[in-house]
Amino acid sequence: MRLITWNIQWARGTDDRVDPARIVAHAKAMADFDVLCLQEVADNFAELDGNDSGDQFAAIAALLPGFTAVEGIGVDTDDGEGGRKRFGNLLLTRYPVAQILRHMLPWEAAATRNMPRVLIEAVAQTPFGPVRLMTTHLEYSSPLLRAAQVEAIREVHRMGCARHATPRQAGPHTYKMTPGTSSAILTGDFNMRPDDASLARLMAPFDGAVPPLVDLWPHLEGGREHPPSAFIVDQTYGAPGCLDYVLATPDLAQRARRIVYEIETRASDHQPILVEFGTD
Repeated sequence: MRLITWNIQWARGTDDRVDPARIVAHAKAMADFDVLCLQEVADNFAELDGNDSGDQFAAIAALLPGFTAVEGIGVDTDDGEGGRKRFGNLLLTRYPVAQILRHMLPWEAAATRNMPRVLIEAVAQTPFGPVRLMTTHLEYSSPLLRAAQVEAIREVHRMGCARHATPRQAGPHTYKMTPGTSSAILTGDFNMRPDDASLARLMAPFDGAVPPLVDLWPHLEGGREHPPSAFIVDQTYGAPGCLDYVLATPDLAQRARRIVYEIETRASDHQPILVEFGTD
C-alpha cells in the first residue's frame, strides 16, 4: 500500500500558478499511490490568491477515475449568489470504502484568526484488512484550539477502537453492520513542530487496549531530524520546518517500509509525504 499526504494550498505553487492537474501529476510521479490525502482543497473560492471559482474537489476526483473521493468540508459559506464556497480536505483511495465518517473538530472562541476544521475517517478494505484512514488540517493560529482538536482526534480514535472491540447489534438497512478495526492511519498538516507538546499528546498512550499512534518518520529513520515540510520558499508564516506527518497504529507501523518527504517540488508551499507499507 502506497499513501501520499499533501497540503496543496488550493493547488497554488510557489510560482503563484494554481493547477490541480499539476498536483495529481506530481503525486503520480512520486508513486502509483493507493491513498491520496489532500488538505486545503477549495471550491468556488475565487478570492484565494491566484484561484478561480472552480470546484477542485470535483476536478481532482475526475483526474483519478476508479478512486473513491471523500470530501471533508470545514468551511461552507454562502457565496451571495445562491451557491456555496467550500474549503477543506479530500481523501481518495482505490480501495473499497466500507464506511465514511466526518468529524467537526472543536471550534471555540479564540481571539486569533481561525476557521472550522474537520477530520475525515474512512474505513477502507486494504490488503491488510480494514483500516481507518484519517486525514485533517489543524488550526494554525491558536495553540489552545489546536490542543482541543488533538483531544477530539484522540477521542475519535478511542471510539473507533471501542466500536471494534464491542460490535453493535446488526440490523437492516441503516443499521447494517460495517467493518470495524483498531488499525488506523492519521495524516495531515498538524501545524505543529516535532517538539510541540500537542504532538506528543496526540501520540500519548491510551487507557486499556487502545493502540497509540506512532510517528512513522522516527519509527523508520531513528534519530534523524524530520525534513522540512513547509515554508521552504515562502516564509510568510514561519521558518522552514516540519508541520506535516503520517502516524499509524503499531500494527501498521510494523508494515511501514519507507517514508519520503519530497522536499524538491514547489507545486505548493507544503511538501508531500509518501509512505509505503508491505504486506509481509
